[in-house]
Amino acid sequence: MTAPRVVLFDLDDTLFAHRAAVARGIEAHMRVVGHPFGTMDTASAVALWHELEERHYHAYLAGELDFEGQRRARARDFAARHGLTLDGDAAGAWFASYFEHYIDGWTLHDDALPTLDALQTAIPGVRFGIITNGDPAFQLRKVERVGLTARMEHVIASGAVGHVKPEPEIFLHACAVFGVAPSEAAYVGDRLVTDAGGAARAGLTGVWLNRHGGEFTPADPGTRDARILEVSSLAELPALLAPL
Repeated sequence: MTAPRVVLFDLDDTLFAHRAAVARGIEAHMRVVGHPFGTMDTASAVALWHELEERHYHAYLAGELDFEGQRRARARDFAARHGLTLDGDAAGAWFASYFEHYIDGWTLHDDALPTLDALQTAIPGVRFGIITNGDPAFQLRKVERVGLTARMEHVIASGAVGHVKPEPEIFLHACAVFGVAPSEAAYVGDRLVTDAGGAARAGLTGVWLNRHGGEFTPADPGTRDARILEVSSLAELPALLAPL
């Protein structure tokens, strides 16, 4: 394959260690707020929080909730599982307190920066960017906090574009912003259908970052008949994408 001129990345759980920050954040928050949240073991609490995040964040992406609304819904439903009622501003305050602990845990995956350096060596002149589903101001805050601003030429957020992954429009918009054809770009993300499948269907090289040994199921919507590459670590990208 020809080396891509542009390598685009998902943000959360691809470059940015979102799940690890969530685990640290919810555990610290439960210790602070105490009973009744202390009755749930940490692993169960983290799993519940991720389940609610998945549900309500996708409701936000679908336009069913606004950004603050999906946060409050997450806090409300988490508290309800513990027999506590949080409505309106109380749910917002609960989430805001959790969020401070979440921010304290913001970091990159260990393989992120070394991989960017290695890609620049392997593909001279390669350019980097991010395509992320979410609120642009919030996602940019993460990018800045973890020191990626200078490394990423453009950050494309669904909240600004009006299309969400895996819709082809957001990938094609990113290519247009960079001034390259889809065939000249690769996109790397941790979700098979949303990231790699969506990118591949839009004509980019889709790369699935399978950090946790998930099963590749080509019959999944968005992956059928799509050419998708797979890596278990970002460190595998230079050898995968660079010309032989």
